Amino acid sequence: MFERPQSDRERAILVHIQFKHDPQAADFVEFQELTRSADVEAVLLITGRRQNPDAGHFVGKGKLDDIAHCLAQTEADVVLFNHSLTPAQERNLERQLHCRVLDRTGLILAIFAQRARSFEGKLQVELAQLQHLSTRLVRGWTHLERQKGGIGLRGPGETQLETDRRLLGDRIKQILKRLDKVRQQREQSRKARQKALLPTVSLVGYTNAGKSTLFNQLTQSIVYAADQLFATLDPTLRRLSLPNKSQMILADTVGFIQNLPHDLVAAFKSTLDETAQARLLLHVVDAHDNERLLRINQVNQVLKEIGADGLQQILVYNKIDLLPDTPPRVEYDSQGQINKVWLSASENLGLDLLQQAVSQVLQQAVQTYRFKIPVNQGQVRAKLYEIAVIMEEQFNEAGDCFLTVSMETHAFKAFADYAI
Repeated sequence: MFERPQSDRERAILVHIQFKHDPQAADFVEFQELTRSADVEAVLLITGRRQNPDAGHFVGKGKLDDIAHCLAQTEADVVLFNHSLTPAQERNLERQLHCRVLDRTGLILAIFAQRARSFEGKLQVELAQLQHLSTRLVRGWTHLERQKGGIGLRGPGETQLETDRRLLGDRIKQILKRLDKVRQQREQSRKARQKALLPTVSLVGYTNAGKSTLFNQLTQSIVYAADQLFATLDPTLRRLSLPNKSQMILADTVGFIQNLPHDLVAAFKSTLDETAQARLLLHVVDAHDNERLLRINQVNQVLKEIGADGLQQILVYNKIDLLPDTPPRVEYDSQGQINKVWLSASENLGLDLLQQAVSQVLQQAVQTYRFKIPVNQGQVRAKLYEIAVIMEEQFNEAGDCFLTVSMETHAFKAFADYAI
């Protein structure tokens, strides 16, 4: 690897190339936000236009000379590309520029490494990093002699490279085994929640849309929230009481981003399973973002990748305090179903409307039942008090309990033996 001076904050040159035929081009403003979230100082921006990426260096010779000249002038530590680079392009650029080069995926991984707090989160980040590094491992040993074959001509480079690849593979297998145990524990917790008959509602949305702020306001929690991309990495779950006295589990999850790398989606599969298994998705949108419609489509694309695209959604337009003359409100679709709620989490505006909307949507699958609970089945009565809304309770002379309750239809099966 290249030596670099130690400092509290690294200095970077940002490179953003516009290609003629690239409808999926990454947003440059978002690239700047990623850089800021990684606590990197952007000292210079280099932009350009090309028909297609150069196979060897991604950029053309003239642009490469410009980057090298700017590196000498600014003494930057790293060059960040707002694109996905092949391992060969990354190696060639480092060899030509004599400094570290990171692509968009590498930058996102660096942010994830800073944000991970839980044991599972750290394992998932390390797995994604190692899988990304495995294709680029050769770059650290390019100064060594390569194997040429023949007696006396075998160099140390190939041997070292093979050793590193084997160690890397062993570490990936070890992490996968640990993650499998964590996934089993998470699955047991999920089954326990399902057994408790509590619906899970998951907050999803583009990164920095305000999901964690909304989560804190609704649950009175202290989940870390900040004006930066990927402030939340580890999922957090809290029980929440709704206005109709029913209860649910609210889950705060990692934010999505444009062109989220597939290996990151795979590495965070167990975390994203909380979203895929939810009863309802609250799709949080930054109402002040001019690109909000594009962001909604990008989030839906990631939801499709994790198998959550068929779940019912409520679009939650957050940050209305930044919009003029935009009061909190609930909107309905042509079938009379709730599809949008406008609110401001930071200013505590419209949160009551959101809770009422969630209650209404979850209650659509709710019916009224009457049960006879024998005197020796107190645990059944206690469970009904925990997961259902008790409308009436009576006792006969034998001590049997007669309950009239409002509960979700899917929960009825567990109590069918006691139904009248």
